[in-house]
Amino acid sequence: MDQQGQGDDGIDTGARAPATRPPFAWTNVRRRVPRLLAAALALATLAVAGNIGFTFSEREGLRQLRVDADHRLDLFAAAVGSALDRYQHVPATIQLDRDVLDLLREPTPERADAVSDYLRRLNAHVGGIAIYVMNERGTVIASSNSLEGDDSLVGLELGFRPYFLDGLSGRVGRHFAVGEKSGVPGYYISHPVRDGARVVGVAAIKIGLRQFEDAWPMLGAPALIADGNEVVILSSQPEWRFTALTTLDIERRVDMQINRIYGDRPIPPFPIGARLAVDRDSERTDQLLRDGGHALPRAGDGLLVLGRRLDGMDWRLMMFSDLRGLRRQALVDGVLAMVAAGFLLLLALIVQQRRRLLLQRLEARRMLERVNSELEDKVVSRTRELTEANERLRHEVAERIAAEQTLRAAQDELVQAAKLAVLGQLATGITHELTQPLAAIRTLSGNAAEFLRRGNAEATAGNLEIIGRMVEQMGGIIHPLKAFARKSESRPAAVDVAHAVGNALFILDARLRGQKVEVLNRVPKGECFAWCDQNRMEQVLVNLVANAADAMQGAAVQRIVIEAGLALPGEGGGVDGADADTGAAAFAAAGDAARVFIAVTDTGTGLTPDARRRLFEPFFTTKPAGAGLGLGLSISRDIAREAGGELLADNAPAGGARFTLVLPLPPETLTDA
Repeated sequence: MDQQGQGDDGIDTGARAPATRPPFAWTNVRRRVPRLLAAALALATLAVAGNIGFTFSEREGLRQLRVDADHRLDLFAAAVGSALDRYQHVPATIQLDRDVLDLLREPTPERADAVSDYLRRLNAHVGGIAIYVMNERGTVIASSNSLEGDDSLVGLELGFRPYFLDGLSGRVGRHFAVGEKSGVPGYYISHPVRDGARVVGVAAIKIGLRQFEDAWPMLGAPALIADGNEVVILSSQPEWRFTALTTLDIERRVDMQINRIYGDRPIPPFPIGARLAVDRDSERTDQLLRDGGHALPRAGDGLLVLGRRLDGMDWRLMMFSDLRGLRRQALVDGVLAMVAAGFLLLLALIVQQRRRLLLQRLEARRMLERVNSELEDKVVSRTRELTEANERLRHEVAERIAAEQTLRAAQDELVQAAKLAVLGQLATGITHELTQPLAAIRTLSGNAAEFLRRGNAEATAGNLEIIGRMVEQMGGIIHPLKAFARKSESRPAAVDVAHAVGNALFILDARLRGQKVEVLNRVPKGECFAWCDQNRMEQVLVNLVANAADAMQGAAVQRIVIEAGLALPGEGGGVDGADADTGAAAFAAAGDAARVFIAVTDTGTGLTPDARRRLFEPFFTTKPAGAGLGLGLSISRDIAREAGGELLADNAPAGGARFTLVLPLPPETLTDA
């Protein structure tokens, strides 16, 4: 019984298993179906998004490619048209030559040679391959290449050429053809030559096509030019030339053999199998080829063929743009669209998950707002402190500006005081210079009064004329001194260095002559110009020359040498024979820009190391007590630096001190350089 019960239990257990498993399996299926449907929907959405992205990108890429290609085609067509327009009036001008009409009326060797010489000169001017004249039978009777032996066109029969037939019919002919003798392709323009109302001949010019070949890079893609016979005559791809865009019918082939437009060469079909006929009813061509054939081996993704008719011609310009890059970009954009769609789906899942965290985030936001409030309070406090610090800084800047203005005013006063001090030192010499003219004026005026009393007008006029010259001489002495003593603001301008040196030497002339100082002024007139204030530049030169004269007192040889020139970047020497060390020192101060230098060299004892170190310190002087304040060189260096230059001091190789004033060139001089 027990065994049977166990067996029954086993049978019962086995019998219940089929009854309980189906509900469990259906439950799993029900749970998986929504997930599978969601996954399938997501995949379908990604596929649709990728297809839309690919399609839109391809259309937009084609639109942009068409716009860009049309623009380049227009530029190329304009270049071709302008190049041909230069020649279109040449044949029409030939009939204006009287010798051409005389040759067509009565051909003679002498007239043929004269016309050929005229055509040769005309062709040399316009730059064509050949210019020639044909009679009514199409025989060339004069040509610009008549002297080229076997290549001469004279005597050649061209009555079968279309451009000759157009010209003989009274029309202007414009045709492409391969040269009958040379085999060189060219573009022919013909014009009838009339004797009254009758056409007695045709003038033609052959234009080379090399200039068009050089323009292909302007398009940036393979391109061709086909003529009215739908034959490729020019192309950036050499293997495309002299191929037919469409199947040529027997009538057209016979006509081509008669006219021999393309020589004797066969005309095979174009490598692309699609029909690319020249559309005569439209100005533009737009074809999208899914297969590029053998024309472009790498154009596996198709070609965009855009073309347009050249104005005034039967030529059609076509450009073949490879769509491989465009479709690759469209594929990338399609993938990006799929990624974007996937991102949006993922974003939807994230939003759903974010709902579960809404309460936590709201709490976190309240905490963040509290922290932000505390931070704003700190920012307000810090801003207040920064505002106060900024206000203090503005006050300090204002005080500094006021101090700089006071310092500049004091410097101007020192410059003016230095000028007046120099004039005071020169007062004795100036008085001596003016005494003689004044004495002469006093004597001459007395004589003039006496001559006037006696009625001698001629002698009176002579004395007055001499008095006038004396007054001008005194004015010439006083005017530079007035300009030197004038107090004015610094106004930079282009200054002739020779003129400034001359004014400085004029001011010191009496002192230098009294001290018997020899001055060698080697500054060329009208060659060296500096950008500075002339009055202040003369003040510096007066200080340098006066210091040089003081340094040579008691010397056996008292000589001052003044030189000027350019200090150029990359050169150690001066200009126009100036000392090499002087040019090197000036260039060291000039940096990377060209400058003007003025060197003042004396034959004194030179500068000691201590003097060179402290030379430009205010109130430092090597002169005896009471002979100077020690401010001249300090003020002079400040003037040089204010003008954008420098004042240098060293010892000359031959002995004595040398001071070099370096100044910038005028802006227009730098621009020319």
